Amino acid sequence: MNGWWVVLPDTEAAAALAARLRHEEPDEGASSCLRHASGRPWLVGRRVDGRMLAVQAGATRLALSGRFTVSPEELRRKIARVRSAQEVERAVAGLAGGYHVLASVDGSVWARGTASAAYRVFTARVDGVPVAASDADVLAELVGSAPDMEMLAARLLEPGVSWAALGGRTMWQGVRAVRPDEALMWPRDGSGRTVRWWCPPEPVLPLGEAAHGVRAALMEAVDTCTAGGGTVSADLSGGLDSTSLCFLAARGDAALVTARREGVDARDDDAAWAAQAARELPAATHLVVGQQETPDWFAGLGSLRLAAQEPGPWTRDVAKLDDLLRRVQAHGSRLHLGGGGGDELFTPAPSHWIDALAQHPGMVLKRARRQRLDWRVSRWAMLRALTDRRDYHRWLLEAADHLTTHRTHGPADHLGWQPVPRMPAWASPQAARSARDVLREAAERCPEPLAPQRGLHAVLHQVREGGNTVRLINKSLPGPDLALPYTDDAVVAAALSVRPWEAAAPGHFKPLLTTAMGGIVPEQILRRTTKGQYCADFYRALDRQRGEISTLLDGSLLAEAGLIDPDRLRRVAHSLASITDLAPLMSTVGCEIWLRSQERTPHHLTSTLTGATP
Repeated sequence: MNGWWVVLPDTEAAAALAARLRHEEPDEGASSCLRHASGRPWLVGRRVDGRMLAVQAGATRLALSGRFTVSPEELRRKIARVRSAQEVERAVAGLAGGYHVLASVDGSVWARGTASAAYRVFTARVDGVPVAASDADVLAELVGSAPDMEMLAARLLEPGVSWAALGGRTMWQGVRAVRPDEALMWPRDGSGRTVRWWCPPEPVLPLGEAAHGVRAALMEAVDTCTAGGGTVSADLSGGLDSTSLCFLAARGDAALVTARREGVDARDDDAAWAAQAARELPAATHLVVGQQETPDWFAGLGSLRLAAQEPGPWTRDVAKLDDLLRRVQAHGSRLHLGGGGGDELFTPAPSHWIDALAQHPGMVLKRARRQRLDWRVSRWAMLRALTDRRDYHRWLLEAADHLTTHRTHGPADHLGWQPVPRMPAWASPQAARSARDVLREAAERCPEPLAPQRGLHAVLHQVREGGNTVRLINKSLPGPDLALPYTDDAVVAAALSVRPWEAAAPGHFKPLLTTAMGGIVPEQILRRTTKGQYCADFYRALDRQRGEISTLLDGSLLAEAGLIDPDRLRRVAHSLASITDLAPLMSTVGCEIWLRSQERTPHHLTSTLTGATP
């Protein structure tokens, strides 16, 4: 879980930096590195068994770091004809899983993560040398940089802007993030630029054809989890996304342990569907954790210190996640599969109506009329939202100017490039100004949308937030790694290729996924049309853990920095506010814990790789 790597250019200055890093390593006997064809250091890092494969052919070196099934011999054959850094992508095309791609081709460097942000690349200059790494905090330690307090203020926004999707500023001064769909490319002199390596597909395939691609991609993604045998575990909440993964995993080489937590919401029928699925998986071991054994959301926050690279709303789940990973590890699990990302991929964003309006006006207006009644908005409000043609640059600028405007929950929140971000009620004017500056800077960099279509942009925004979240969890918590096959790039591309109006047909629940899983998941389970409810679980947790939240706010570092009013936050947390009004609490809690956790002792930069070719 704590593996990382650092990539260096093929220069004498970088070689001197590598020598300094290895000299500072407390256990030099464990230090090693991979080298450019010149013999200078190229790749150093910390060992994670089975997570890195490195091969070479002539002047080309290639390393994969993550989850994959390709053999060293096959990978070596694939790179035999590579003659430039950009040709590396042809060599790895079609390889299933999720992984970093790192290459040195006669000294030219290529480094990229995944389009889903489950694997990312960061960069900084250390002693004048450009350096890339898998983790922003590793570079922050090398540079000696301080937290970026303006960026911290921007992380209070709810809903958040997709910082993981856009790249650019990180939580550390002097450390930059490479956009997930771009690769870092350095020629031998160490000068660098980013190059687009991934583009979303055109959403033009009919449902049946797209489902065939999803089926194949999901089978291969799950196979990378079960390959090698042993024991893997998977969520079996009863929802369609996690249930599908369980049936796919049951086909593989590994023994399967499923895990489900009992909820308290009387409207939640997940338990019945999970029990039905478990009966259809008799060879698996089924772990059910009762209500009284399940930690609450927000549990343990008062004293929590977390080695996370950046804050996030997932912090509220730390006690639950830690408990789950420890339980499945006790049952022998080496990897845990989660269904995160399925909702985003198989429930097209309503903003796809704007993309389809010119081509299918009758269909869009009919569906918008039905939705308008659910949203309780006027015809004119809906029409204005449907005909909004602002580009992403303008949208970001206008969002920056309205961070403290009262939220209306109108159609613009659903049909824009993303739901409009707002500062929470307890944020200070200083925090609002800082967040506004960060958004304006992002807008002035003129970022392209994640896709030309609003609907695809909105989906990719959510996918990359999910991918980045699983990355952070795996860096922060002990136990087996968490894998989200729905964030594998091949799965994302297959799901985005569908005509969104077919994947969002009224009266059908996730028709793209149900069509793809036909013959794998039992038909009666695929006919489910409901979704689990967790409101009662949330309110019970909030009621039982208010003491932990209050303890966290005592001596708040966010308040000390002038970013929040803790008394106002306490009043909201102790009120009977709606879940919508309380949603910003999650981001604020994540920011407070992250800031407190920076007081921990920095880790040492150990340097070891596995599978290294000498």
